[in-house]
Amino acid sequence: MGKTVFHVVGLDAAHAPIQKATFRRETLLQFFERASTVLIRMEACPGSQWLARKLQAMGHTVRIVPAQFVKPFGKSNKNDIIAAEAIAEAVTTPTMRFVEIGSPEQIDLQALQRVRDRMIAHCTRLISQMRAFCLEYGIAIHQGAGKFKADMPRVLPNMNNELTRGMLTEVFGEFGDLEQRIAAKN
Repeated sequence: MGKTVFHVVGLDAAHAPIQKATFRRETLLQFFERASTVLIRMEACPGSQWLARKLQAMGHTVRIVPAQFVKPFGKSNKNDIIAAEAIAEAVTTPTMRFVEIGSPEQIDLQALQRVRDRMIAHCTRLISQMRAFCLEYGIAIHQGAGKFKADMPRVLPNMNNELTRGMLTEVFGEFGDLEQRIAAKN
């Protein structure tokens, strides 16, 4: 699957390739609207959940295979059509595991969790950065977000360097804003 171009490999009952086609995004769904209902297999990637739901709504059976399970089936230098053939071969393996097709609500929740995780990681980076700046002036701040939040308001007014105090005040404000955004996502 691509952003604008999609490669389709059709297999017969013996799993031998009988059709290879390339579609633009606009024509892919038109092709499957006209096709008789079939088993469609695709690699998990951004957009595969959306496409799987669209194809299921047309009556097709859809299976999404994790990308790491497809890689061993690649036969030569990777290009899109070879990757499509590898997916077609991989999913014929009887023990293959598939990704569950999620509802839009599940996808939204997963996206929210990923955004929240990214913001938490950014908070951790800000704390580490501010602690390091303080250490450059001989001020050790306890580890842990709770102790850090308690120590910084005490440390900031005692900072002798105006440039560093101003910068730390700004970054600490950014940290506080980020914490509020994280709390709003709970």
